[in-house]
Amino acid sequence: METKIANPAPLGLLGFGMTTILLNIHNMGFFPLSSVILAMGICYGGTAQIIAGIMSFKKGNTFAATAFTSYGFFWLSLVAVWLLPGLGIEAAQATPPDFLAWYLAIWGTFTA
Repeated sequence: METKIANPAPLGLLGFGMTTILLNIHNMGFFPLSSVILAMGICYGGTAQIIAGIMSFKKGNTFAATAFTSYGFFWLSLVAVWLLPGLGIEAAQATPPDFLAWYLAIWGTFTA
């Protein structure tokens, strides 16, 4: 029996696109990093994309499943990178500022 599942691509693509646009509005200097961006990263950029990835997996679309779940966890990990130091959950030695560039370079390589 075939299970009918809606196409998860719109959810995954909107989750990534809208969160990226909001982050870039911050990156351009219009607004400081705030709970608006963090909530979007956790809920829509992160969780919604992971759901889209799981739905893609169920549909048998390996590429979309990999892309959506990976980018969903990217957003969750980026929010964690921003929040963990403020919560006191970080290694004793502070992370060098340019290490975030390496983190983003790895994701850029994954995207390419």
